[in-house]
Amino acid sequence: MTGTISKGRLWTARVISGISILFMLLDSTMKLFKPTFVVDSTVSLGYQEHHIFLIGILGLFATILYALPRTSILGAVLLTGYFGGVIATQIRVDAPLFSTILFPVYLAVLVWGGLWLRNEQVRKLFSLQR
Repeated sequence: MTGTISKGRLWTARVISGISILFMLLDSTMKLFKPTFVVDSTVSLGYQEHHIFLIGILGLFATILYALPRTSILGAVLLTGYFGGVIATQIRVDAPLFSTILFPVYLAVLVWGGLWLRNEQVRKLFSLQR
């Protein structure tokens, strides 16, 4: 929903959303193809190798929903849940706070920020005014 927003705001929203979409597409497809470094790093987080494909499918599904304008809000909600799981996993293995534990928070800010900029319904929902 891009009703009456400026071209600058729309392009800023597209770039911000695009960054998060591209990152998640890369992350998800790497989990689907399972190169050695992905398997090693995921197993070191406590997951078994057969979980990696499912994690990739879930991330890809949420990302595709986010990328489609009609389902972008549902996609953002699902990505937020996905990022919550990433945070919980990183906390469990005592990862560094700012570079690793909070990285999914940074991605969630990009996801919701891009959506907020381009979607009037989201701006109304998260408005500081009454």
